[in-house]
Amino acid sequence: MSHSRVLPPDPNGAGTAVEIESISLARRLFGPVARFALSSPIGAVGLVFWIIMLALAIFAPQISPFDPLEADYGAIRQAPSVNHLLGTDNLGRDVLSRIIFGFRITLIVSLTSVFLGDLIGFIWGVASGYLGNRFDLVSQRLIDVLMSFPALILALLLLVVSGAGLPTVIIAIAVTRIPSSTRIIRSVVLSVNQNAYIEAARCVGASHMRIMLRHIAPQVVAPILVVATLNLGGAIFAESALSFLGLGIPPPAPSLGNMLGGVLAAAFKPPWWLVVFPGLAITFAIMAANLFGDALRDFLDPKLKKRID
Repeated sequence: MSHSRVLPPDPNGAGTAVEIESISLARRLFGPVARFALSSPIGAVGLVFWIIMLALAIFAPQISPFDPLEADYGAIRQAPSVNHLLGTDNLGRDVLSRIIFGFRITLIVSLTSVFLGDLIGFIWGVASGYLGNRFDLVSQRLIDVLMSFPALILALLLLVVSGAGLPTVIIAIAVTRIPSSTRIIRSVVLSVNQNAYIEAARCVGASHMRIMLRHIAPQVVAPILVVATLNLGGAIFAESALSFLGLGIPPPAPSLGNMLGGVLAAAFKPPWWLVVFPGLAITFAIMAANLFGDALRDFLDPKLKKRID
């Protein structure tokens, strides 16, 4: 006759369960991040740079050493020094502080315009690819008209009509993001629309709205994320170019584009630090967005993801 031993209840059993659940949650959250970093270290560097930019933009008042709008006429055009690490501009304003606050405006414009433009392109592309027929025909001709204008020229036309300012710059850049997003999402929807489960949903009487929301839209989330990350670089360039031309964010608000445009308009050969540092900030921001977008596209590719796993 065998005797079974009954173990006393573990007083720390609840704590152990909580610890196991916490470890499982951490793996679910950080596991994809770790795989992404291993699959593309350069893309991870771009993501880290954008996280740093976001931190600088959010905590700009606490991080910046000076007020970006405060003029110091006793420190006009000072070269980089201990007091002013990146020098001062034509009015004695600290360049480093203006770049930090410029990140805030650049990120507000780029993120908001990309979100609005890609959201409209997402909805338009899903509807156009699924409904087809006359709606798709009219939609694509309208997209052709929008794509016939270079993005910067189209944004300039919209700003000339509506005037400069933060909301109008966001809307102008968002409109230029819509055509490419719509075309890409439409092409993905045309492929997804051929799957058997879409036809099965039609056979059981599912409405068009339900099919688009429950069966098609989730399949194109990954492509729109990649498109959005790639569009960030274009939005930053568009905002910088518009501000450089004097049609973007009006001064004295610090923007990376109008920092360049102001010094070049004031002098044919401005001091080097007034051109190099804002230019490097724009370059690194665009390069980081493009590197992260390329890496995210490769990571979300099913065949490549299978090899990574």
